[in-house]
Amino acid sequence: MGRRPPAQHLELPRFFPYKLSILQSTISDSIAQLYSGQFNLSQQEWRVIAALGTQPRMSAKEIAAYTSMDKMPVSRAISKLVKEELISQSPSSEDRRLIILNLTPKGLEIYEQIVPLVLEREEFLLSALSKDEQSQLDTLMEKLLKKAQELR
Repeated sequence: MGRRPPAQHLELPRFFPYKLSILQSTISDSIAQLYSGQFNLSQQEWRVIAALGTQPRMSAKEIAAYTSMDKMPVSRAISKLVKEELISQSPSSEDRRLIILNLTPKGLEIYEQIVPLVLEREEFLLSALSKDEQSQLDTLMEKLLKKAQELR
């Protein structure tokens, strides 16, 4: 007995989630080149530093939510960054059980060195699009994000 063909055919290279995944991976890898080599940071470590550079005084749980990362990779990144003295930990004044994280002067220095590099890379990547297309892309990504969140 032969196998019945599927009712619909999936062309993986044309499948939107696949194409988006490839784009995300390629762009992330191009950005990672900037902080992994010279600064020896993983993607998760860079995201923690970037989050604290943008929003100081966050807990690990807040960083996980802010960066859309799982708690375990955030926790591992925090442990390494504390060990490397790039972030500091202190108890919250409101809730002593809560640990608040901040960039140390050394962590802030690295953040300030990396930010111009990643912004330059972003500018290079977006230069493939006109200003109108960049605006449209932002709008379209927001629409897709909201639609995808309906499935949660």
